[in-house]
Amino acid sequence: MKNLRDVWSSRFMHYISEVQKYMQFIFTGHIAIVLVFLVGAGGYQYSEWLKIVESDFPAEGLIALIIGVLLAFSRPTTLLREPDQVYLLPLESKMSLYLKKALAWTFWSQVWIVAIVYIISIPLLKAVTELTTTNIWLLFLLVIALKYVSVQGEFSYRYSERGHFVWVDRLIRAIIFGVTVYMGLQMQLILALVAAIIGCIYVLVFRKKCANEPVPYEHFVKLEQNRMMSFYRFANYFTDVPHLRGSIRRRAWLDWFYNFIPYQKGNAQKYLVFRTFIRTDDHFYLWLRLTAISAIIAAFVDIPFVTWFIAGALSFATTIQLKQALLASGEFRMDMLYPLPEGARKVAVMQVVRLTMIAQAIIVTLCGVTQPMFYVTAIIIFVVSEITAKVSKP
Repeated sequence: MKNLRDVWSSRFMHYISEVQKYMQFIFTGHIAIVLVFLVGAGGYQYSEWLKIVESDFPAEGLIALIIGVLLAFSRPTTLLREPDQVYLLPLESKMSLYLKKALAWTFWSQVWIVAIVYIISIPLLKAVTELTTTNIWLLFLLVIALKYVSVQGEFSYRYSERGHFVWVDRLIRAIIFGVTVYMGLQMQLILALVAAIIGCIYVLVFRKKCANEPVPYEHFVKLEQNRMMSFYRFANYFTDVPHLRGSIRRRAWLDWFYNFIPYQKGNAQKYLVFRTFIRTDDHFYLWLRLTAISAIIAAFVDIPFVTWFIAGALSFATTIQLKQALLASGEFRMDMLYPLPEGARKVAVMQVVRLTMIAQAIIVTLCGVTQPMFYVTAIIIFVVSEITAKVSKP
């Protein structure tokens, strides 16, 4: 009993240390400033919208839908490793001690997301509903309780069914808990109680099925590996993660982009670099994600200074990370066998980065075309990108 608790404590401390090691590179000074502006601009837009929101706005349905989906996604964090399939097998009868601690951490590490979303929705509820403050906070406690039930439910389902068709389980729980929250917001307390009881019975069915099943080490180990790999891929956008290798996909639907590069001997490196950008998940999704964020801000934030600042910051982040990623290819390539001019790859990387940033500027500008002085955003993106590409070290 004591040994399993020590195993969890050791795993947990190592996990926290690993996360902190990369978080210091993620939440740097410029990212913190961008987040402050995002939160400030979002809060201002939200408060202004609340002043003109219609009284018949379907706030209850929208909030119930969002909360239901957030409650349904309750992936357990077990911190199990591949060797545990062998070394912890003799202790299987006592694994409940380990898994209880894992579920406790899962709940506390996820409940704050649901809590924040609900708290943000409180001003909207007060603006369009007749709920009292007491009712709103009682529903808040209900949402917290439903999150606990959902964590237990997803774990029990994965335990008993080895994770097969987990999306069906999530869909069922999202519907049940979404209906519970909706009925609570409508002050239909009896119906809300009935829906909550149905959800608890649903969870208990799979909890009882776990009693006669062995611990699905293989499934939980794979789940944990995927979870950590997702974190490492995210961290890799901000710093180099040594043991991470990005996956490569053809993306045939983007093959027509290669036509923008003329078929000439002098464009060999440019073609290879552009192909690397398109087909490498880390590079392509980095550009896509930051471009999408900038485009959403440009479309919905009507404060020009905030839009310009965030667009400039994301332009800097996109440029410097793409440049470093495309230049950092240290593996053997066939083009190394040919007598290409020295520095040809660096020139090609600069050209490809410029093309991607021009595309980003166009997309962001088109999304913000209804905003005042929208064209300034494109100028800022291009200027910041050019300065960053020329000044930053390779």
